[in-house]
Amino acid sequence: MSLHLGDLAPNFTAQTTIGEIDLYEYLGDSWGVLFSHPADYTPVCTTELGRTALLKSEFDKRNVKALALSIDPLDKHLSWINDINETQNCNVDFPLIADEDRKVSELYDMIHPNASATATVRSLFIIGPDKKVKLMITYPASTGRNFNEVLRVIDSLQLTDEFSVATPANWQAGEDVIIGLGVKTEDIESKFPEGYRIVKPYLRYTPQPAKK
Repeated sequence: MSLHLGDLAPNFTAQTTIGEIDLYEYLGDSWGVLFSHPADYTPVCTTELGRTALLKSEFDKRNVKALALSIDPLDKHLSWINDINETQNCNVDFPLIADEDRKVSELYDMIHPNASATATVRSLFIIGPDKKVKLMITYPASTGRNFNEVLRVIDSLQLTDEFSVATPANWQAGEDVIIGLGVKTEDIESKFPEGYRIVKPYLRYTPQPAKK
């Protein structure tokens, strides 16, 4: 199954390290980050899950819940967590999905035979409170993800979901944003009282609006 941006994220029930969960019930009205890793007890994956755990307060601030997944069994997940906590100085308390039957992996197209027929790739999905897919990123097994970039993208998604703006290249939270093309120039002042500057008719900046 191929997923596209804006598609409804497939719901599922699965066994995890915190018990059986239903994806939609687990997320509730939160945003979600669902990511797969190739295998337990591997070096890059250990650092990735550790980094996710260390960013818990940042995810909480943004109303985001994380879920990790591989096709390893539950008992292996549970024992591996001890290694992650020990080596990464963290406390993994988000669920690791044990997808032995590959049900979730296939729903989210996380197994790419040209990369590996026996393991999931490093896919990551950001799911909105409306349960729609907002972003998809896939990395090869040899490259660990940048979870600071995941936070940056979440900041952008949440901001642009609320206001008629877009975020420019390399944007960081707090920097100026681009006024959406759907906003007429004569309406800018009323919509963005913080001020604006016009570089080109199609390139108009305003300070980042404050979230409500």
